[in-house]
Amino acid sequence: MQVSGKKVLVTGASQGIGAEAAFRFAAHGAHVHLVARSAELLDLQVKRITEFGGSATAHVADLSDAAEIRSLAESVPAPDVLVNNAGVGRWLFLDDTSADELQTMTSVPYLAALLLTREYLGAMRSRGSGWIVNVNSPVSRLPIPGCVGYQSSRWALRGLTASLRLDLRGTGVGISEVVPGKVSSEYFNNNPGAEERIPSIARLIPTVTPSQCAKAIVDAVEKERAEHLFPWQLKAFEISGRLFPGLTSYLTWKTGTHR
Repeated sequence: MQVSGKKVLVTGASQGIGAEAAFRFAAHGAHVHLVARSAELLDLQVKRITEFGGSATAHVADLSDAAEIRSLAESVPAPDVLVNNAGVGRWLFLDDTSADELQTMTSVPYLAALLLTREYLGAMRSRGSGWIVNVNSPVSRLPIPGCVGYQSSRWALRGLTASLRLDLRGTGVGISEVVPGKVSSEYFNNNPGAEERIPSIARLIPTVTPSQCAKAIVDAVEKERAEHLFPWQLKAFEISGRLFPGLTSYLTWKTGTHR
């Protein structure tokens, strides 16, 4: 799919991966709808895009609230491309996580992606075109200790992607899953303690930038890729997990977080 002239909606677009993806789509000639909770940060991103000659609109919405998802869908017609990028969650042992925080971790990214995609899917199917990108985490492939709530939501997002891919076959609507390794974004600053829980063996995977992630997202749409894990070291770990699940699981546990 060529994105020039298309309408693209990106969630979690006020900073990090989402902001860079919105900028890159705009640079490729798309009109971008940026969605996040912070009006101030969204306005900065829209200004950045328009100063470089791009076209963008900001939409303030809390995607952990189903009513706000519905309101967003009513105000923004079904885009040509939907990028489900919003995600939150600290890395905690299950019994150290409050019930409210577990619900928030489930709401975003999983329920936000599920409900927002549902809002737009009918229109995409009716017109016979569209593309969905779900931005996921490496823990959706390689479980680590001390991260149950966040990790479960990411596995649910993976299941959503796989299920939709089957339902959409032959409809003209496609779906990609983009899974970067550790990203040098604001995530770890916003979720203190998470970075320290990365197993030491996983630190062999190089850190990638939000800009690299943005390129991968746009490429996934333009090349209609079903899945993209990067960098290559992450893909190698993922293959190892499928070929040698016991060994990979043991090494992740051995070099991971313990009480």
